[in-house]
Amino acid sequence: MLKVEDLSAEVAGRPVVRGVSMEIPPGEVHALMGPNGSGKTSFALALMGHPRYRVTGRARLDGVELLSLPPHERVRAGLFLAFQHPVEVPGVTVYQFLRAAVAAARGREPGLREFYGELEERMRQLELDPSFARRGVNEGFSGGEKKRHEMVQMLLLRPRFAFLDEPDSGLDVDGLKAVARAVNSLRGPHFSCLIITHYPRILKEVPPDRVHVMVEGEIVRSGGPELARLIDEEGYEWLRG
Repeated sequence: MLKVEDLSAEVAGRPVVRGVSMEIPPGEVHALMGPNGSGKTSFALALMGHPRYRVTGRARLDGVELLSLPPHERVRAGLFLAFQHPVEVPGVTVYQFLRAAVAAARGREPGLREFYGELEERMRQLELDPSFARRGVNEGFSGGEKKRHEMVQMLLLRPRFAFLDEPDSGLDVDGLKAVARAVNSLRGPHFSCLIITHYPRILKEVPPDRVHVMVEGEIVRSGGPELARLIDEEGYEWLRG
């Protein structure tokens, strides 16, 4: 599914990701953990094609070379990113935004009735009222609403691979369970994801197949779900140095 080899990235000449290699097979959920400022978000942004990052190494999704593609072509290849801090898009409704996103990803404009029926179904899945579709994108949204909105987007786009950057940020217990249900509903041979998080809370609802720990831009430890439990008990200090 996703194979990354010796990936390094820098911003304004400052290294933020250092020689990371990672392979995430089809159908697997992996977690990327680490302290603040360790390079976890930079890893995802570099792979998505953020223009601030100068990237070297190799990255392939289902055999497609990613690093030579512009961001929108990486999305069409099957990548998706749920942002840590989703931005507001004034003047654009959730309905307009999601329909445009689906059209861009699928390469065709969905029919009005077809799309609205699918949108309503996905909003019910995330326990969002239908009136939510008429609101401006992320304008006045709570933290939980922003995360649920991104899960609706993911369910509509049906990516091959998703980066979920702190999907539990700002969520109460009910919101966490709703987001987890959305992720778990996609688990299968045609979907993989990397959950980026500081804490193991989300991993109790979306059990990972493998856990990686990043410190100062490098993967310093990989293991099974027990690694997340150990970090919950011991923190990250024992992995430094």
